Amino acid sequence: MALIVQKYGGTSVANPDRIRNVAKRVERFRDQGHDVVVVLSAMSGETNRLIALAKEMNEVPPPRELDVLVTTGEQVTIALLAMALLKDGYDAISFTGAQVRILTDDAFGKARIQAIDADRIRGHLGKGRVVVVAGFQGVDEAGDITTLGRGGSDTTAVALAAALKADECQIYTDVDGVYTTDPRVVPAARRLETITFEEMLELASQGSKVLQIRSVEFAGKYNVPLRVLSSFGEGNGTLITLEEGNNMEQPIISGIAFNRDEGKLTLRGVPDIPGAAYKILGPIGDANIEVDMIVQNIGLDKTTDFTFTVHCNEIKKAQAVLEQVAKSIGAREVVANERIAKVSLVGVGMRSHAGVASRMFKILADESINIQMISTSEIKISVVIDEKYLELAVKALHTGFGLDKPAE
Repeated sequence: MALIVQKYGGTSVANPDRIRNVAKRVERFRDQGHDVVVVLSAMSGETNRLIALAKEMNEVPPPRELDVLVTTGEQVTIALLAMALLKDGYDAISFTGAQVRILTDDAFGKARIQAIDADRIRGHLGKGRVVVVAGFQGVDEAGDITTLGRGGSDTTAVALAAALKADECQIYTDVDGVYTTDPRVVPAARRLETITFEEMLELASQGSKVLQIRSVEFAGKYNVPLRVLSSFGEGNGTLITLEEGNNMEQPIISGIAFNRDEGKLTLRGVPDIPGAAYKILGPIGDANIEVDMIVQNIGLDKTTDFTFTVHCNEIKKAQAVLEQVAKSIGAREVVANERIAKVSLVGVGMRSHAGVASRMFKILADESINIQMISTSEIKISVVIDEKYLELAVKALHTGFGLDKPAE
């Protein structure tokens, strides 16, 4: 007998028939003697519908009230799944994040989990019940409902798995695992049998939409075996673990991630003086805007151009902050570009192979693709390019690094 936490996304519970299918899958695990905790998202499109309703009332919905509203989506699916299981003769009970006592901070819209009281869940598991928990939500010390940000149901599932010391956390989605890149862009993309937490974290942070970043961080921190599977078929999916493959011919690159959701901001003519970077990024941080890539170029005229990227949803906000910064430090101008894309190579094999960056740059040069920014880590190389070249770049790199070829 094992304790398994399963998470089903919005497409998996998009309508009553699909919820019944989820119930049947859960029932098979119960029939095998496993304890099961199920974490659900809202029905596909429901959160967007609720946000649209909120904006009809108020163009800028108050964050606290918005969280109260959007968490109702998960309450619908957890109750319906519990009803389906009970109808089939399987004891089940549903809980909201507040009822479980998933304690978070008070950052409405993007709260972070601080603690989970798992005793209530353990008590119901001990009685042979399937416990169904609303993903994406928690409660702060004041008792206010909070949400964990889009995709936060993955984080809920992994955090519960860590708190319960589950044997495995299974993330069911509309894909059957983690691929070398998005198969919609590169049809020859391959499903990976295994991948390390480190690689998955880089892929998620660089644009892969299979798993939410914080869920991978949680899984890696607490060593929760994480498996990505399809809700609509059978198979072993992709297992994400701490261990690197034992294959002596470990591929240099495990996957290629890309992101269209970033914009680039450049502050030109910044005086080249100590503390200039802080004077620029300090106000950006104070505005709670997350910065991704940063490049600073020093010119011959004792000024610098300071460039960084942010999520496209925050580029207007960041630009407004920079306009004020430019005036205060005597910079020349602020330039924004929303027509960019980021492409990233990820692989633990980079640690033992030289020349990956130069090979990447040559492949892009051969396709006449100009590189605007470069960022590297021990197992990742990212470049910013013009958005119109994104698919060409991904296809060329996928072929150039041999990811089209079947695994040995």
